[in-house]
Amino acid sequence: MTTPPSSTRVPLAECTTLRLGGPAARFTRATTAAELVETVRALDASGEPLLLLGGGSNLVVADAGFAGTVVQVGTAGRRLDPLGDGLVQLTVEAGEDWDSVVAEAVAQGLGGLECLSGIPGLVGATPVQNVGAYGVEVAQVLTSVDLLDRRTGRVHQVPADGLGLAYRTSVLKGTDHAVVLRARFALTAGGQSAPIRYAELARVLGVTQGDRVPADAARKAVLELRRGKGMVLDATDHDTWSAGSFFTNPMVDDSTLTGVLIRIAERLGSHVDVPTYPAGAGFSKLSAAWLIERAGFHRGYRGPGGRVALSGKHTLALTNRGGASTEDLLDLAREVRDGVRTAFGVELRPEPVLVACDLR
Repeated sequence: MTTPPSSTRVPLAECTTLRLGGPAARFTRATTAAELVETVRALDASGEPLLLLGGGSNLVVADAGFAGTVVQVGTAGRRLDPLGDGLVQLTVEAGEDWDSVVAEAVAQGLGGLECLSGIPGLVGATPVQNVGAYGVEVAQVLTSVDLLDRRTGRVHQVPADGLGLAYRTSVLKGTDHAVVLRARFALTAGGQSAPIRYAELARVLGVTQGDRVPADAARKAVLELRRGKGMVLDATDHDTWSAGSFFTNPMVDDSTLTGVLIRIAERLGSHVDVPTYPAGAGFSKLSAAWLIERAGFHRGYRGPGGRVALSGKHTLALTNRGGASTEDLLDLAREVRDGVRTAFGVELRPEPVLVACDLR
């Protein structure tokens, strides 16, 4: 393992889509799975604090930076294997760019990933938070992952049903016990998409929910929808200087939902149609964006000093307007979280990984 000397301090703002965050005390890059395993094992054995860095699209790094070694995952490689019955297994190394993988799968006539187009970041992050968009989650196509267990130093394969995949989470999220080395996905041959489940996407495509369309048509429609919400990275557009959706859609039990609906009616009137979605027995999912807007935070709402703001296209994205600090962003996140809690009694929780900082 080759690690830069301790004097090497890489600004992590250069490595995140928010363009925020202080320096890493040390920084190194692993370009093969074997090198990644060796690097992590060596750092763990030394007791060195370690931060794994992928595409930086889901990270909020403290202004003080990270007082340890950042290991950037730069592994590459893809392989296709037939599974039979019209299915193909796509195996991808953790350091591959996610949207490039989706684009190639669609170009090869494989269906299943097209609704996940335009999501920034690397493949290794997708099972950790069960990435999802437009009615599709990674859980629906993931078959297994190879993990390095940092507690034992052992590399082993884990089936998807052993990862506790749920809405924007897994057993891997919120812990540093394991490192994703590669992931495997079961895709369909024949050029058709997965069934279109998301109403907005179905309208754009001019089909009924549940229909299939050519995978490339679904990908184009998803990318256009994401661009309209500032969710496709563009260095010239500050609405994309974000970590994507900052808050997850809250899930509430039936008794809590009753109280929330009463508070909404008291504030907005009993005639208001509140978007709710089934989320398993006894639970419903609410729209975080809807709650944020009804709590008084409009698109483009700026925090103190105007250096950070809600996206002008999508209220779930907190954006760096240039010259911001991480603490500016966190202050705005706290203001929005507290405003929704005060208005409706609903607690919003952050989706990105917070490094050496928090919302308390």
